This record gives sequence, structure tokens and C-alpha cells, in this order.
Amino acid sequence: MAKYKIIMTGGGSAGHVTPNLALIPTLEKEGFEIQYIGTADGIERKIISQEGIKYHVISSGKLRRYFDLKNFTDPFRVIKGVFEAKKIIKKEKPDVIFSKGGFVAVPVVIGAFLNKVPVVSHESDITPGLANKIALPYSKKVCVTFPETMEHIKKSKVVLTGTPIRKELLDGSRLKGLSYCGFSKDKPVLLVIGGSLGSKKINDLVRKNIGPLLEKYQIIHICGKNNLDNSLALENYKQFEFVSDELPDLLNCADIVVSRAGANVIFELLALKKPNLLIPLSKKSSRGDQILNARSFEKKGYSLVLEEEDLEDKRFIEELDKLYENRSKFIAAMDKSELQNAVERIVEVIKDSMKR
Repeated sequence: MAKYKIIMTGGGSAGHVTPNLALIPTLEKEGFEIQYIGTADGIERKIISQEGIKYHVISSGKLRRYFDLKNFTDPFRVIKGVFEAKKIIKKEKPDVIFSKGGFVAVPVVIGAFLNKVPVVSHESDITPGLANKIALPYSKKVCVTFPETMEHIKKSKVVLTGTPIRKELLDGSRLKGLSYCGFSKDKPVLLVIGGSLGSKKINDLVRKNIGPLLEKYQIIHICGKNNLDNSLALENYKQFEFVSDELPDLLNCADIVVSRAGANVIFELLALKKPNLLIPLSKKSSRGDQILNARSFEKKGYSLVLEEEDLEDKRFIEELDKLYENRSKFIAAMDKSELQNAVERIVEVIKDSMKR
């Protein structure tokens, strides 16, 4: 018999869901029954349904900072979602709500507040996203990933925790990763990750420079759905649209990594102590949060950063070589990081926040 009940929420992108997965084993060990509230067709439903967790569906609307005709209808979907979430929470009587953000979280957080159920929110990026900004007044505690975020949130609410990392990511095998790709132990491995949907800019940059890169590295290229280039059937170059079960092994066998700068992936690289070159999404195609994330990691000595506007072939190769030659320096800096054990910290905040 479970001692407590928690309802989790978060969705719209994998980054708002996978940190919840990292918390689940520890929450279960602590005696929590876990349920989830999400949308009918969001990525969160697909991910959570694979975990066998009870899933409740509500309406929600996307919160946009730009003009779109849906801006006139989506607020009504959010209001509908608030009443649906309120009804679910009243019926299920959870001890606490944990929100990872994304637009689905807004109705859930407000529904919890109306039922007087405490909410713990988590913000991955340096500056809170729009959904978390709306959720802030209704949250009892807000866990944050970066020290810089603490300046944006009321002192009595904010707790520096880092971001939760799935334990299985830390248990990969270098030998299994090399074997899976058919690589040797004698040549360094470069892993390229463009985010869950891939990155055309990073994919094109790698493929354009494939000749000089292969002279120095064996390359694992996770390029995103429908982004394989079948004309590049080269030795020591392995492409994948998406990797699931083998990801811990592939991460483990990488000597250096090229990546976008979403908070989840960069904290995974920090936990694994993988020297990395970050190419953040530009302000033209985002709110600029990845640039802030990347610069924070650069300042701490964990990463090199190359912005999209500076993506020249020669510079890219030079930065990679600098990263590889100085990899021990980056690993030493990451070794000193205090933000290594976010799962335990966040679970403690959840337990402390529960209604008595």
C-alpha cells in the first residue's frame, strides 16, 4: 500500500517529460503512488504510457509569445483544462503535484491550487519559460537547475537542485557502445546530437566536413527523424535517427560531444563528464534560453560554445580539436560541480512540501 500519492505533469516536448521519468524509481522507493496528467495527443502521453502509469487527459492550449490565430481560442482550452484538472485532483486526492512545465502544466498547477494541494515546479533553463512564469504564484517550491535562475524567483520559494538524470544513462558501457557501432578502441569517438528532432544546421555542418573529421575521429551522428543521409555509407561514420536503449552505451563510448544546449542534455553530459562543444539554438528560432545555458556552462569550464552565426567550417574543426586536446581540463572542471545528485534533492523538496 502506497504511503503517499503524487500527480506529475509536464509536456509539449520530451524535455518536459524525461526528467519526470528520472524521478519515478526514487519516488516509488519512497512509497509514492504515481499518476500523470497530460494532453490527449502530446508527446508526454506516448512516453508515460510506456511506463504503465495511470494517465489522465485534459485540454490545454499553447501559450505563445508571437501572433497566431490560435491565440484567440487556446485561452479557452486552458480554462477548460483548469476545470478538468481541478475535477481529477479533487477525485484522486494527491498529497502533492510535481510540474515539469510546458503548456499542459498550467491548468494542472491552477487546478491544484484551487484544491489546496501543494505544487513543486521544476525549471530547467536559466530564465523561466512562459508556462513556469504563470505557474510561479501557485507553486509552493520551485526547483531550479542553474544558480543564475535564483535571481528570477522569490527567495522563499526557490531551491537549487540541478536537473534529474535517469540512472540508466550513467550505467552505459564503453565496450558495448564501440561494439554496437563496429568501432575500434584506438581512435577517438565524436558523438553528435542535435536534440530530439535533430538539427539541420548541425547535420549539414558535420556532413560537409565529414572527410577531415573522419581523419581524426570515429563519428556517431544522432541526426533526428527523417534526417538520415543514405549516400554517406562510410567506414567509422554511424548515423541514427533516434537512439533509445543503446544511448547510455553510445554516450559512454564518446570522447567528445557536439550538442545543442537544452538543459537536459547538457546536464546529462555534465553527469557523464563528457567534454562538449555546444551549438545553441539562435535567438531567431527560440527565446534564447539555450544561449544562456551554454554560456553558463562555458563560464564554469564545462563546455566550449560556438553560436550558429559563427558556424564556419574552419572554426568548427579548430574548436573540436581544441576540445579534444584539452579534454582533461574540461573533465576536471566537471568533476568539481556540486550539481550531481538532483534526483535525491528534488524528492526531498517534494516530501517537505506535502500537506501535513
